[in-house]
Amino acid sequence: MSQDSFSRCHPAVNFLYFVTVIGFGVVIQHPAYAIAGFLGASLYYLLLKGRQGLSFIGSMAGMLVLITLLNPLINTSGEHILFRLFGRPYTLEAMAYGAALGVIFALTMIWFGCYSEVLTSDKFTALFGNLIPALSLLLVMVLRLIPSFTRKTKQIIVARSAIGKGADATESRKDQIKSGISIVSALTDWALEGSIVTADSMRARGYGCAKRTNFHIYCFRKSDAFLVGLIALLAALVLALGGTEAGFTPYFYCDYVTLGFPAYCALLLVPSIMYLREAIVWNNLKFET
Repeated sequence: MSQDSFSRCHPAVNFLYFVTVIGFGVVIQHPAYAIAGFLGASLYYLLLKGRQGLSFIGSMAGMLVLITLLNPLINTSGEHILFRLFGRPYTLEAMAYGAALGVIFALTMIWFGCYSEVLTSDKFTALFGNLIPALSLLLVMVLRLIPSFTRKTKQIIVARSAIGKGADATESRKDQIKSGISIVSALTDWALEGSIVTADSMRARGYGCAKRTNFHIYCFRKSDAFLVGLIALLAALVLALGGTEAGFTPYFYCDYVTLGFPAYCALLLVPSIMYLREAIVWNNLKFET
């Protein structure tokens, strides 16, 4: 399968879903909700990326641990002092708050990774091209910078290695720094030249001279309407049933989990369930043939 079932939905459905889960993930600091959000995001990301996604999730887990350990060095609030470091209290409550912040950071980054895989630039342009044409084009260009820069950096490194100017681990630190500066310089030149070519190309095609018409292949179907209703219903249940309040400093408190938590878990699993359902049907069809 080149795309999963959720990715083939209307861009409005994809955008609504990611805005909802990322918004809940950032706002809700309840430990149960945060852990569920991290697991739900990780599951869908692994389904999309396969084994390649393990390294990214592992790096996010490392950042989680780092934030957990560093937060008590900044925030000294809390009743239970574990030990003192440089005369400053290292408290259990601040450590728990750092863990919550780390989980929120990790799940947000993983959801954005899923977002970049599902809501591609053509979908974003089709969704917002008529409403905010200039801003939508700017956002698309900004979002594609990181992967483009990554690919071009690898190309420059390979090209320099082919002519004997690669940064070898045996070289001195000074030579490695010089090599890195040369790569950054070449990358900057490529980016500036590319921006000029893009601007000239857009000007030659008359971009911004008059109102544009556009074409896209996306149509809003009954299944899309059902998903919008389902997302709205589950989000409303989470908001209405409550049980999402939690605090960490100066003392720890946490609401009891209500029926809003199963609704939140169901919301997190919507794309994963769609992916697994399609995979099961696809494999059954292959075995039947």
